[in-house]
Amino acid sequence: MAYRYITQAVIIGTRVVGRAFAEAYRQASASSQYQRAQAKNGGGSGASGRSNLSSGMTLDEACKILNVKPPQNGKGDIDEVMERFKRLFDSNDPNKGGSFYLQSKILRARERLEAEIKPAAEKAQQEAEVKEGWNPKLYKDR
Repeated sequence: MAYRYITQAVIIGTRVVGRAFAEAYRQASASSQYQRAQAKNGGGSGASGRSNLSSGMTLDEACKILNVKPPQNGKGDIDEVMERFKRLFDSNDPNKGGSFYLQSKILRARERLEAEIKPAAEKAQQEAEVKEGWNPKLYKDR
């Protein structure tokens, strides 16, 4: 008689766990499809509204956190971003009574802005090198 109760408990437990895994898989699949759709729809020319899929932070949110102007056409002041980042990051140090959560948000904001600004800066540098021409460094032996 006891084996019957144990068997029923195992079967019911298996059903509950199986349903939980199935629901978790459905939610993960729906989340993945949503992220792909967002990346596909936001893949046009306007980068200001898109969020970075790794951090989930939009460019506008990053600008508000660090209190800087949004980069125009990918061109922004990286020195100002770094100065604000250092000041805010240091002032929110958990050892000084700050918040680790805020420190993390500040770090993600800096990374998001760098991801927006650096490609344009690298492209501008390459264009400047092309305009300047190829100047190899010549070394003379004595």
